[in-house]
Amino acid sequence: MNFWDKISSLDRRWIYLLVAIAVILPLIFPADFPVRITPEATQLYEAIEALPDSSVVLLTFDYYPSSTAETEPMSFAALHQLFRKDCRVFTMTTIPLGGPSIAERVTRTVAQEYGKQYGIDFVNLGYKANYVAVLKGMGTSIEAIYPTDNSGTPLAQLPMMQNIRNYKDVSFIFAVADNAIVEYWISIVNAQYGTPIGAGVTAVSAPKYYSFVSSGQMTGLLGGMKGAAEYEQLVSKPAIAMKGMGIQSLIHLLIIGLVLVGNIGYFFGKKKGTRGISV
Repeated sequence: MNFWDKISSLDRRWIYLLVAIAVILPLIFPADFPVRITPEATQLYEAIEALPDSSVVLLTFDYYPSSTAETEPMSFAALHQLFRKDCRVFTMTTIPLGGPSIAERVTRTVAQEYGKQYGIDFVNLGYKANYVAVLKGMGTSIEAIYPTDNSGTPLAQLPMMQNIRNYKDVSFIFAVADNAIVEYWISIVNAQYGTPIGAGVTAVSAPKYYSFVSSGQMTGLLGGMKGAAEYEQLVSKPAIAMKGMGIQSLIHLLIIGLVLVGNIGYFFGKKKGTRGISV
């Protein structure tokens, strides 16, 4: 049996093993694959950098736990940039399942690194039903929509929120989402109140939002894990998204290699009646 005959009869479990190795190795020895930073990611980063220190920023956690691999790294990177600039951050979510707890966990994790205090430097408003009414109502009074924060503390008792009444007091909105809620932030909040909005979305959602960036209705965009990795580079905080891109790139190279070997094996094996590698 020659080499190509062996390749043609290769047990597919060896391929599964190669894929497993390609996933595990970069976690132990991070693969340093270059990630090109897109203009949309740069625009988002520079817009936040241009904000005066101590500006008020709304960061939304509009994503379900199932999409955290793409979206959560964006939230972490955003908080690193915002807290580094001493911005005051309040968060909210239109996702009832997991949204408030994700916001609580992520904000407190990053706040601890920067020595930020809850109620003074950041506040988690949590979830409120009927997102269209919520987004519209916050244009008049945030406290009327969210009389208390996520833990039940009245906003009047939180020093940071005492001078934040509506969108006029918000310098920037960063919406991280895995659904169409970004379109409502654009059509309701940006269109009616003029508050600048940037967004981080899943890779499958990103294409439809580029037109909003080019029209000026959105200030920057992050798309999927690659967008999260770009943002991690920009804020100089490489983390899970950069590792994920290394794993993804290595697996893509492995798949390309297997396709090439399979086709070469088929070409040489065709003369002998074999069918090439089966995956």
